[in-house]
Amino acid sequence: MDSKENKQETTFTILNDNGEEIKCEILFTYEDEKTKKNYIAYTDNTLDEEGNTKVYASIFNPEEENPVLLPIETDEEWKMIEGILSSLSNPEDETAA
Repeated sequence: MDSKENKQETTFTILNDNGEEIKCEILFTYEDEKTKKNYIAYTDNTLDEEGNTKVYASIFNPEEENPVLLPIETDEEWKMIEGILSSLSNPEDETAA
């Protein structure tokens, strides 16, 4: 895979509860000026019961060599992440802005 160099910025590997490696694809990262936190949204490209791709979001520190994914704890932060995901899945909304 010669394109692996480009892939490094868009994928990462995590360990699940069973110690198995799971490859995840980064959907976006975002630094919020209000909370001063960095967020990451990602998927392991698995589907839920309705056939939708599962998407996860966490807080992380991009300055760390191996960032730890921390839980998002407030409803306000979840609403912000959901808004970004919605705008990414509905690109026609962005052209109106």
